[in-house]
Amino acid sequence: MVLKDSFNRPVSNIRISLTPRCNLRCIYCHREGEVKPETEMSKEEIAEILRVAEKFQIRSVKFTGGEPLLRKDIVDIVRSVPPGMESSMTTNGTLLAQYAHDLKAAGMRRVNVSIDSINRETYKKITGRDDLDKVLGGMQAALEAGLTPIKINMVVLEGINDHEIDDFLAYIRGNRNLVLQLIELMDFNSCDHHTKLDGLESSLAARSKTIITRRMHHRKKYCLDGAEVEVVRPKHNSEFCAFCNRLRVTSDGKLKPCLLRTDNHVDIRGKHGEELEELFRKAVMLREPFYR
Repeated sequence: MVLKDSFNRPVSNIRISLTPRCNLRCIYCHREGEVKPETEMSKEEIAEILRVAEKFQIRSVKFTGGEPLLRKDIVDIVRSVPPGMESSMTTNGTLLAQYAHDLKAAGMRRVNVSIDSINRETYKKITGRDDLDKVLGGMQAALEAGLTPIKINMVVLEGINDHEIDDFLAYIRGNRNLVLQLIELMDFNSCDHHTKLDGLESSLAARSKTIITRRMHHRKKYCLDGAEVEVVRPKHNSEFCAFCNRLRVTSDGKLKPCLLRTDNHVDIRGKHGEELEELFRKAVMLREPFYR
């Protein structure tokens, strides 16, 4: 049975935050909307959530954080993903080199790597750490392990890294296993370096040989001169909400129907079987487009 909300939007993807902990201090971080995270879910609780997700024909899971690779049991968690459910991860890449091959062997399909600059000083300014070399090494290890395609998540920050977009395009050009995602800055904290991405998107469209509209959020993929670019614009974007297919889980065990809200969480901590299934149904019925 596929779960659909009252707006007839099917849920086919679940996004599970494994920890609020992170080894970087990015100036814009929204921590998946977690306000006061409590104790992390156990790997057994996560496996039960995945079991119920599979029952409702949810076909893919993305593990997030914080930084999910800070979990010592991360490989076991990936192994618990049911057969036939695709797994991926969003990571800052600093620990990816040591885990890439084990993640692939455990069944993970691919990774997103958050990297907002390929300039060492700018990277340090954004993240608070001089770890750019570790991240680039982690991406290389992920390429070698076959965790592809790798999506590079770049949050576009006006006056800080917005001039680097062409540098990123040059970095990925000619490598079909690398895709650049340009992400709109959210309003979760006091970071005020917003860049209007509608003009940027128009520029990409004018330069592209091919434009593909993806099923997820109806976002567009621009193919230009050997590089693939997607633009992720959650703010004031009715298509982002109208085509949303995600249900989120916080690291302390709450179903989160919408990224942009914190007032409608459904607590599933310690719940199992039919009771957990019913709470899934409840959370899905609480889903509604934030922007219409």
